[in-house]
Amino acid sequence: MAVITVVFVDLTRSTEIFESLGNAKATRAITRLTRWTGEVCESLGGHVVKYLGDGVLIVFPLNSNALKAVTELQRIHCARILRWPEPLKMRLQIGMARGEVVEQDGDYFGDAVNLASRLSDLSGPDQILATEGVISQRSSDSLVRFRCLGAMNIRGRSGTCVVHQIEWQNEVQSDFFTVQASLPASSDSSAVAPMVIELSCLDLHAVFTLEQLPIFLGRDEDAQFVVRDPQVSRKHARIEWRAGKFYLEDVSSYGTWVRFSDSTTIVWLRREGCVLTSECEIALGAPFENFTGSTVNFKFGRSQAVVLMPPV
Repeated sequence: MAVITVVFVDLTRSTEIFESLGNAKATRAITRLTRWTGEVCESLGGHVVKYLGDGVLIVFPLNSNALKAVTELQRIHCARILRWPEPLKMRLQIGMARGEVVEQDGDYFGDAVNLASRLSDLSGPDQILATEGVISQRSSDSLVRFRCLGAMNIRGRSGTCVVHQIEWQNEVQSDFFTVQASLPASSDSSAVAPMVIELSCLDLHAVFTLEQLPIFLGRDEDAQFVVRDPQVSRKHARIEWRAGKFYLEDVSSYGTWVRFSDSTTIVWLRREGCVLTSECEIALGAPFENFTGSTVNFKFGRSQAVVLMPPV
């Protein structure tokens, strides 16, 4: 077995491209873009394992080459599609993982392959999600910026996986920072106010203490935070206190989107979960750009007086 970095690159909106251009033109457009993706990666030390319709699987023996390749892909592609007609603007969503893999008959198998594939699914347009193994193995002189999104449940895995987002945009000013929040420890619990979370959606507002967690957000009257929207599942998402952090898990039919307050980072969850920051927005059943959907504002802090306002 060899230790390598695995990269999955997927194209967004490929289904819409087929609907708008027809099968023949769409196939040519998608093929040109995936082949270009493979060529860029191979020029930077990668090996294209296979093309998967609207995606590409690439492996890199050197982790530094993989990081350079994915950031270059996003920079070049985002710049050049500015000149493309709107119906042709397919964007890249990338997942990457490093670990032991097995090569068999030209194909690759292993946990790193599965993780890279799932992170590609979880990433949004123009995003790069990577495992802890990729980040920890970056070279000492690496200029790659990233932010930690915390531990996420990955479908098909029994445990959580710490996920990072690679910040490839030149205008991003942050240095190796994290969006996951830790809470101050205290030897005297009576000396500090209780930790609470606040949820609000339009005119609905509720406050919950740690003792009241876990709670469900959903359309069902039995949910602790009721959102009456047909796009919201009866039991849509669960918030719990886990290992010193607030954790959101999607249990819905259509998915949950989380946008962190200090960046444009958006994580799309489909039966997965992520750590919540001190302030963020949660879109239930539809992405943020769909203005018919319901958005819940989340924040946590300490409060001397805790009043629970039941849903009305």
